[in-house]
Amino acid sequence: MPIPREPDNASYNLAGQVAIVTGGGRGLGRAFAQALALAGAAVAVTAKTESQLNETVRLVESEGGTIIAFPVDVTDQAAMQQMLTSVERQLGPVDLLVNNAAVATPLGYDWEVDPDEWWRTLEINLRAPFICTRMVLPGMMARRRGRIVNVTSTAAYATMPYATAYCTSKAGLNHMTHSLAESVKEYGIIVFALAPGGPTAMVELVATSPNVPEQVNAQFRGYMEEGEGEIEQSANVLMFLVSGQADALTGRLFKWDDSIVELRRRTLEIVQNDLYVLHRREY
Repeated sequence: MPIPREPDNASYNLAGQVAIVTGGGRGLGRAFAQALALAGAAVAVTAKTESQLNETVRLVESEGGTIIAFPVDVTDQAAMQQMLTSVERQLGPVDLLVNNAAVATPLGYDWEVDPDEWWRTLEINLRAPFICTRMVLPGMMARRRGRIVNVTSTAAYATMPYATAYCTSKAGLNHMTHSLAESVKEYGIIVFALAPGGPTAMVELVATSPNVPEQVNAQFRGYMEEGEGEIEQSANVLMFLVSGQADALTGRLFKWDDSIVELRRRTLEIVQNDLYVLHRREY
């Protein structure tokens, strides 16, 4: 029997939908924006670096997509609210939110890093997704539809003693995903967490940082060398999540290498056994 083929981004249709992608200036955020636009969504991207945003816009428009960009700090609540107003005026009501913006610093052991820098990571990686989610929810609730994807990390459940701010923020984002999904289910709003892969700027940062052990540098250099294709696979899982085909799995955490074919086939089993959710299991 032939192995079922994993779908590609061309198999999804998001025509008429509006999406916001934070951290859309490079890497995963750029790939997510391209995939969403390729499927027909009108996309708004945010990032702090305008030149990177301009490159994302150029790439999406060269592929025939609709995109606008906003150089804004995701932790600035007033600026993000102004951005949302502009998006709705130019593109329409927001159907999809991808909370992707994040940082991995500070790197180093807890007794060495600056507490303010540690807390700043929580503001960017956890508070900002809360701000963005909170600002789109009223419209989604009124329309009784919407999908939110929180881009998290396997670091949320891994031991990385040199990156506790990053791990803590992503663990919090996972739990926020699960809790929020229960809160908004009655309004028809779907929420997922996605742990992506790929040779991103964050991976490169850890691979070259003098603040982590050399064996960790080497491990992440390996990720840089072996991770080709993981960003594309991450984008494909994202598209499955926002397409409506995964709505029965709301509140769960998925990884870049999860098989979409298997997730579709085993949806009922996943729900019945409460899989893809982090729990403490006792004796």
